[in-house]
Amino acid sequence: MGGKGKKRVYFFGGGKAEGDESMKNLLGGKGANLAEMAGHPKLKLPVPPGFTITTEICVYYYKNNKTYPKGLTEDVNEALARVEKLMGKKFGDPDNPLLVSVRSGARKSMPGMMETVLNVGLTEKTIPGLIRLTGNERFVYDAYRRLIMMYSDVVMEKAAGIEPDGGDMGIRKQLEKIMAAMKKEKGAALDTDLNAADFKKLCCKFKEKVKEVLGKPFPDEHNEQLWGGIGAVFASWNGKRAISYRRIEGIPDEWGTAVTVQTMVFGNMGGDCATGVAFTRNPGNGEGRFYGEYLVNAQGEDVVAGIRTPAPINSYSQSEHNKNLVTLEKGMPELYRRLHDTQLSLEKHYHDMQDIEFTIEKGKLFMLQCRVGKRNGPAAVRMAVDMYKEKLISKETAISRVTPAQLDELLHPVIDPKDEKKNTPIAKGLPAGPGGANGMVVFTAEDAVEWAKEGKKVILVREETNPEDIEGMRAAQAILTARGGMTSHAALVARGWGKCCIVGCGNLRIEAANKIMTIGGKIYKEGDWITLNGTKGAVYGGRLAMMDAPEDDETMFSFLKLCDSLRRLGVRTNADTPEDARKARLYGAEGIGLFRTEHMFYGKNSDKPLFLLRKMIIARAETERRKALDELFPFVKSDIKVTLEAMGGYPVTIRLLDPPLHEFIPQEEAQKEELAKAAGITLEEFASRAAALHENNPMMGHRGVRLGVTYPEVTEMQVRAILESAAELLKAGKKPSPEIMVPVVCATKELDNQKVIVEKIHAEVCKKYGLKKIPYTYGTMIEIPRAALVADKLAETAEFFSFGTNDLTQMGLGFSRDDIGSFLPDYLKKGILPADPFQTIDQGGIGQLIEIGIQRGRKTRKDLKVGICGEHGGDPESVKFCHKAGMDYVSCSPFRVPIARLAAAQAAVDDKKK
Repeated sequence: MGGKGKKRVYFFGGGKAEGDESMKNLLGGKGANLAEMAGHPKLKLPVPPGFTITTEICVYYYKNNKTYPKGLTEDVNEALARVEKLMGKKFGDPDNPLLVSVRSGARKSMPGMMETVLNVGLTEKTIPGLIRLTGNERFVYDAYRRLIMMYSDVVMEKAAGIEPDGGDMGIRKQLEKIMAAMKKEKGAALDTDLNAADFKKLCCKFKEKVKEVLGKPFPDEHNEQLWGGIGAVFASWNGKRAISYRRIEGIPDEWGTAVTVQTMVFGNMGGDCATGVAFTRNPGNGEGRFYGEYLVNAQGEDVVAGIRTPAPINSYSQSEHNKNLVTLEKGMPELYRRLHDTQLSLEKHYHDMQDIEFTIEKGKLFMLQCRVGKRNGPAAVRMAVDMYKEKLISKETAISRVTPAQLDELLHPVIDPKDEKKNTPIAKGLPAGPGGANGMVVFTAEDAVEWAKEGKKVILVREETNPEDIEGMRAAQAILTARGGMTSHAALVARGWGKCCIVGCGNLRIEAANKIMTIGGKIYKEGDWITLNGTKGAVYGGRLAMMDAPEDDETMFSFLKLCDSLRRLGVRTNADTPEDARKARLYGAEGIGLFRTEHMFYGKNSDKPLFLLRKMIIARAETERRKALDELFPFVKSDIKVTLEAMGGYPVTIRLLDPPLHEFIPQEEAQKEELAKAAGITLEEFASRAAALHENNPMMGHRGVRLGVTYPEVTEMQVRAILESAAELLKAGKKPSPEIMVPVVCATKELDNQKVIVEKIHAEVCKKYGLKKIPYTYGTMIEIPRAALVADKLAETAEFFSFGTNDLTQMGLGFSRDDIGSFLPDYLKKGILPADPFQTIDQGGIGQLIEIGIQRGRKTRKDLKVGICGEHGGDPESVKFCHKAGMDYVSCSPFRVPIARLAAAQAAVDDKKK
């Protein structure tokens, strides 16, 4: 088009298309799917014709001071001429005018984050012709007032970079106030109650207000409107809300958006017209049923804006709030049948749940959009499992369909059923986002962000959300709106994030200016606690108790079995208590990758063992220490034995005592006195011994293997507890699999020193229990950079390595993880680091240390078993790195085990693709 060079504009319509679904990077999701629906031989759906300007033009626009490449105008005019020919109408023609929409479309869906302008081409010049053609003056002036409202907001204010002086001072809000005043004056409850004369009068008032507020008139020329709309869509790529959404979703800034210009079809021409949004499966729970909402005599923006309560398309889509409205299936049965057949074709074609937008104009069905539908976690997992069972998708595709964040939603807290049973909901709405949440009420997105920064849990309560609320929605625990349906902005965004959300709560009365809401006659102020059940759509007053997610989710376990059938990487857990071990086994852990002996000295039933440990710590002589260790031994052995037994033969990696001893010294006077008395020393002597344990840099001080080298009896006691536990279980017919791990090692001779002790104790325990051998493995934690570099030497003694990525990151980067709060947020914001290195492995630095350690270790010992046991073991990107690095397993907290199983499977699938 427009002479030689790269194609910049792609046409679709009339059963033909120049693009297809594979061209999302160039045409954006919207443009690619419109081309596919319009032109694919197996579809050829009734798509209003149009054309798409590529994402490359957006990139050019920003690189060249918001200008367009030479020849683009000719390309657009040429594509527009093809649309005109197909429609038998002409853009800007006074007698037979063509109207178009101008829409955004990035390669990944960004619902509501960028701009749209409808009814472009409607001017004082074309209005009379359109009235003659339609015979519907009311419809034409309704369309005109919508254009003025959208265009002034999107093009003349936002794209022009004009910042209003407050939330209610934006041009759209000011125009909405004019319309609300007219409705009040006329006694009209809805927009549809206004007549042609009312809308005509509104258009005049709107134009006056636009000129008054923005300082220039609304453009009444069709080409100016078109290019203004195109520029505004490109400009919206770098709008505040789009940037915020990209940051949250990890969408690169350099992608850019495409612009689609499409023939307008109208759902607001009368009672035989409608517009709607539907899903080929229920996006809230994943059920394989056609689900959607529609509005008679409306334009598409009305459905998602939540201004009117949409009606259900069928009986399955009915809820408490719309059950009295006529379904599309009953009101327009033939059109519903066609829509139903179309959605079946689309899901079969795309092999995925589709979100479709449709319009009915004068009894004719048009498809305006289809895209992969946003879904929450429970729905994503169910759809993946069901579609695999239905042979619609492969096992690999099923696993790729669920993100780790979506799976995480199934592990989210819910309201304690016992507490919920005692309470009656104060209100009910539509269940738009799963799980439960409680928090303090706030009424603005700004307050949600600020309160959340202060560590407060908040629930954002709005009449309806809009894209400007995106940061507040993210910061809130949950979202509650008075208006809107399951396809409204709040529902769509919350579903994508898996955030608890209730929309369309009809008996909620909000006075945002006064920061209060009224439900059933009771007033709730800002800061009052409420609780939401997003799965049921129930709102409760006060702070109900929360509990962990249910443990009997068969769909999730079926999905995880699919994951296990593909993954190579093992998944263990970091567990310190029998309850941790039980939970981890339930979630599919294949052993314990980190059992920290010191955790028996914290929390439940820890008073006695902690007291005995303290006695050992303040002992000056070896005899004193050994006496205290003998008293402590039964507690340590009991804990280890219970854990080995609970894991039923799976390996348990037991880390020998690691923390600096001074951490266990009591601070309370009464405890100091009790300990001094038990040790038979004065308080002054106790203070002297405690002071001797003080270190300037305990992180790098007397801890880990250094304790065992200095006090061999400490290692002896722990190893004896491990091996006696294993011996007793062997005698009972069990198959324990202990792994003894020595921490904070930097030299081979440290390992050799401790190995002598382990072998000595092993011989003694075998003799005591009459056993020839007690199976165990001996290894080390790699958490010091030097250890990674001398891994070939360490592997001469160690049978396994477990990378302690928390400390390895700390020492490798020189960041104290306890003190990063003062600078790390700036590092991330300014792009100095791509991610928090304590959450995701720093592959460029720490990752290299890990890879060196594995390569050098396996050069010495080919069967060296390797894993990680830091917090990174539950981070999806880190798990994928571990797979690539050739590790045998990752270990993470019990609640992250399912996430690690999925990430390991996805890493294996990625390998297959390569």
